Amino acid sequence: MIEAEKSVYRDDYTNITVERDGELEAVLCVTMNRPEKRNALSLSHMRELIEVFRTVETDASVRAVILAGNGPAFCAGHDLGEMVGKDHEFYRETFDVCTELMTLVQGVAQPVIAEVHSIATAAGCQLAATCDLVVASEEARFATPGVRIGLFCSTPMVALSRAVGQKKSMEMLLTGDFVGAEEAERIGLVNRVVPKGDLRETSRQFARKVCEASPLVVGIGKEAFYRQRELPTAEAYAYTKEVMSHNATLRDAQEGMGAFLEKRRPEWTGS
Repeated sequence: MIEAEKSVYRDDYTNITVERDGELEAVLCVTMNRPEKRNALSLSHMRELIEVFRTVETDASVRAVILAGNGPAFCAGHDLGEMVGKDHEFYRETFDVCTELMTLVQGVAQPVIAEVHSIATAAGCQLAATCDLVVASEEARFATPGVRIGLFCSTPMVALSRAVGQKKSMEMLLTGDFVGAEEAERIGLVNRVVPKGDLRETSRQFARKVCEASPLVVGIGKEAFYRQRELPTAEAYAYTKEVMSHNATLRDAQEGMGAFLEKRRPEWTGS
């Protein structure tokens, strides 16, 4: 496959760090870096994340993204310190920006892997649930505790209820109780639970698998997954059969099928 030109990412963000993985150049590591605020999602923090994912959107050299958090928390939700005493327009802007971020995480063609080492609460739980895959440490915990402070986790419920069944989602939303890593895996919020020391290598394992496939086909599949799941069954089949028919005509599909029949490794061209 022809090597894609690499985009340049800023190294002077206030709230995040961005770097290529030391072992996998095609993997971008984005780390939330407000440890003193438990990586709370202030407006500036969310806008920096949006800027990075907008760049990822057009960066063909990136095949997967690992999203992590530095410090005592993965992400503690919105920054309540900047939310007290504001007017309706400020709150509307905050949740507009948050919605843009969450939509973008699922909108980029590259799979996004959340690496959750500790707590993920409220919008932090939403962010993890929004990612395509979630790797969690044994110490990780998840909660949507807004109900306890008078601000129901209404936007987090969108991602949570799409990752977890109705009854468990409602339990988390109505009680605000924490869910441990093992239970989060059992209910479908987490893909894999590992010792904290194995987090990055487990994320890399997922990323390596992604990088073995055609990036064009991965992007087609990711988009189709999120579109079809909101459709009635008949409409979902009508949509996906057209996606698959188009996919089959692509060079990478023909190459992959041919390589399988010829018992060789495929050579992807991204076309």
